[in-house]
Amino acid sequence: MPSLRQLEYLLAIAETRHFRRAAEKLSVSQPTLSAQLSTLEKRLGVQLVERSRSRVMLTPAGQDVCRAARRIVRDVQEIKDIAAGQHGPLAGTVRLGLPPTIGPYLLPRLVPKIHKLHPELKLYVREEVPQSLPASLEEGRHDVVIMPVPVRSAELESLPLFREPLYLVVPAASPLAQSETVERKSLRGEAILTLETGHQLREQVDAICEEFGARLLSNFEGTSLDTLRQMVAMEMGSSFLPGLYVKSTLIRDSQVKALELKGRSLYRTIGIVWRKASERRDDYLQLADHIKDAVRRGFPQFPVL
Repeated sequence: MPSLRQLEYLLAIAETRHFRRAAEKLSVSQPTLSAQLSTLEKRLGVQLVERSRSRVMLTPAGQDVCRAARRIVRDVQEIKDIAAGQHGPLAGTVRLGLPPTIGPYLLPRLVPKIHKLHPELKLYVREEVPQSLPASLEEGRHDVVIMPVPVRSAELESLPLFREPLYLVVPAASPLAQSETVERKSLRGEAILTLETGHQLREQVDAICEEFGARLLSNFEGTSLDTLRQMVAMEMGSSFLPGLYVKSTLIRDSQVKALELKGRSLYRTIGIVWRKASERRDDYLQLADHIKDAVRRGFPQFPVL
């Protein structure tokens, strides 16, 4: 029978489509991963992966085995969750997934205090674009995620945490920068930069541009919030950026200015999401309280839900 570790090797290859990156992901050597995959194929008597110099592909059998392997790995994790729950609240390892537009700005406010209060808790943090986070959670790659909500899935449960304002960020030389707020009518025809496809923020900014008559510059997509800020500073356009980033980073940049929309708040709702079948629901609710407390302390202008 295949071992759990061998199944994890196969899933890492399926996710990265690359032997070296899969080995790095699992902190093993590439020869070890390759040898274990070959052993798995011999045990099952079927080829799982097509190997070539240019790419790695799963065979049809490999795709079927991966689907079953994800269920097995997820079920084993549920067993570990049950055991962890017997050692007290917020103990053991929790695999936390969250978008790169949230993690670097929220976690520094959260981790020090939660580590002090719960030294037995080990947070394994992994960033991923919001579009793929629900599927990764369902498949067991994360135990819990922090992301924009709502999330529509029969297998997942979510709890809203706080509303994160969105700010219009303009070049310091823009006429709009002369005020602290901006009229809705002033956005008509304004060139707007945003993130690449896969980020929930892009979809929201796209809808805002359509409503306000602004021009979304789809040919100049940013790969990160810092990239967008730099493009705004070079006067390539303006951008709608989330409050966690604005209040953590942008306030130190004199080349740009963050504005609020006059008469109407723009925001996204950030929540915590976990699998309904998880035995650690109480732990995640307690984690949610810690997140809310971190937001109250670090971002007092954000409405906590």
